[in-house]
Amino acid sequence: MGAAVGEGKAVPRYLQIAEDIVQQVRAGVLKPGDQVPSEAEMVERYGVSGGTVRKAMLEIRASGLVDTRHGKGSYVKDRPPVRHRSSDRFRRSHRQGGKAAYLAESEQSGATARVSVVYIGPVEAPEVIAQRLGVDIGTQVLARRRLYFRNGTPVETATSYLPWDVVRDIPELFAENPGGGGIYARLEEHGHTFVEFVETLQARPAAKAEASELALSPGATVVHLLRNAVTDTGRVIEVCDTLMAADQFIFEFRIPATD
Repeated sequence: MGAAVGEGKAVPRYLQIAEDIVQQVRAGVLKPGDQVPSEAEMVERYGVSGGTVRKAMLEIRASGLVDTRHGKGSYVKDRPPVRHRSSDRFRRSHRQGGKAAYLAESEQSGATARVSVVYIGPVEAPEVIAQRLGVDIGTQVLARRRLYFRNGTPVETATSYLPWDVVRDIPELFAENPGGGGIYARLEEHGHTFVEFVETLQARPAAKAEASELALSPGATVVHLLRNAVTDTGRVIEVCDTLMAADQFIFEFRIPATD
């Protein structure tokens, strides 16, 4: 393939390669679920170096059309990302209908969701969590750590931290399956009425261990989300520390235009 020329400047070879692959996806030559040619295959096919192919893959991943998993290669996405709606995901009607937020979102996107419980038990509250819960650093709290899968792929880790005085008399919160509607439903049944959920988000490159747990390529972008669950007494009774594969979620915020 010859170098394209526009306004007197040649388009870099890696961009030509990326555009070729992207067009194959959009034209249906590469179908949902198909594996994108490997680095070795692209080197042979396009007659370029491995470095050029790796730069092309950065552009291909940036298109949002492929999903790259560490040690497995890149595949054409077969489903759209889950839409993370801040104004809808914690509606009380979802909990009353027996659906936790992640399962409700996944169902709406047509995806198959699964949750694996990694750990449930007491831990000492780290500094950031302690500050948000309003307790001293090192205070015993309950931690519930989960790994979330969508269509068989790990996409999110989440650890809920809850004050011990709140959870000690709610045995369901120590079980792998706390029941329909998740932990928020159990807390409300015990008199803790939620009035708001406050989330902060930060995008950053995944650390090595994080990339491994989420089966991401080294340096892939993740979204670190911290959420405070606030009751009608003004108390934060849960902090959720979540790490999400950035390419698997679309964040949607509904903001009222008020005076």
